[in-house]
Amino acid sequence: MKQDGFCFEFDPSFCKDCGGKCCTGESGYIWINDTEISALSKHFELCEDEFKKLFLFKENNKFSIKEKPYKDGFACVFFDERNKNCAIYEFRPTQCRTFPFWSHFKQNLKELQEECIGVKF
Repeated sequence: MKQDGFCFEFDPSFCKDCGGKCCTGESGYIWINDTEISALSKHFELCEDEFKKLFLFKENNKFSIKEKPYKDGFACVFFDERNKNCAIYEFRPTQCRTFPFWSHFKQNLKELQEECIGVKF
């Protein structure tokens, strides 16, 4: 797949062999919006307040998904350590859906190449 404004392509078929590098590593923010919170709350059969308490934290009036310790860094709380993939894949937030087509990677191609085996230049 391609996206206008990016000098690389992404082949999502590599995700099954990657081991979840985009879900693990250094700590960071995994932004999630109200619509996504609502969908995940329903998926887990929780009220939104309980879902937020269990899985999110608030940062500057926005919500981010919590992380858990993983290897020498962190992983999204929804990272399936056994299968090495996203346990909420069909409900994943926009931030995750748009990876690797993030503006940050336009200037950081080497970082992207190290993180994602599905990227082709």
